[in-house]
Amino acid sequence: MSSTTLAETSHRIAIAGEDVAYRLRRSRRRTIGLSIDQRGLRIAAPQAARLGDIEGLIRQHGPWVLAKLADWRERPAPAKLEINDGSAISILGTRLTITVTPIGRARWQWLGDKLHLWPSPTTSANQLLEKAIREKARAVFLERLALYAPQLGVAVPPLRLSSARTRWGSCSHHGGIALNWRLLFMPLPIVDYVVCHELAHLREMNHSPRFWSVVEQLCPDWKTRRMELRTQGRLVASY
Repeated sequence: MSSTTLAETSHRIAIAGEDVAYRLRRSRRRTIGLSIDQRGLRIAAPQAARLGDIEGLIRQHGPWVLAKLADWRERPAPAKLEINDGSAISILGTRLTITVTPIGRARWQWLGDKLHLWPSPTTSANQLLEKAIREKARAVFLERLALYAPQLGVAVPPLRLSSARTRWGSCSHHGGIALNWRLLFMPLPIVDYVVCHELAHLREMNHSPRFWSVVEQLCPDWKTRRMELRTQGRLVASY
């Protein structure tokens, strides 16, 4: 989740007679990594890696690449959540009921297990919901960063909210951390895993064994939480 990378470049490669597009991102990592999501095939590679070696690895994993691409093409697009009076969502693992009262100026209010929304002619209930969750996300993220940063002996880093569709967090080489506001739709232990992951990059700006040992200092069951993040991430509504 580190963001110390160069710009992505577009490429194409033939795999078993099929023309496949991919995006290549170079960084200060040591190995070549392949990943596939709804955006297609993406390659992360060391800055000095030769294109021939990169494409040789892609062809080596050709059957897996084609199978995963086919799987993503067949997946239905996530349904967009429409908020109405009485809708229920999960925030940090807790069920939250939403009331919608279309009167007056646009505003919201958190009250226990309820979120009250007052949309206006220019601001919909969905727009208000995002604003309310963004506000709460910033407060929660700052609280969790303040909890875990001292355990690594680092200062609480500057925080930026992210809206990335598939990336839950990132850490810049300047020491700032970005966290996806949609993490609030997931249980707090998963939020904590992402926070710990990004804080660990302040010590190790890579994904080496040393990096994962730092993560484990803060989050001993990080492997379980990472798997839960992948599962929960597929369930989060699209906004």
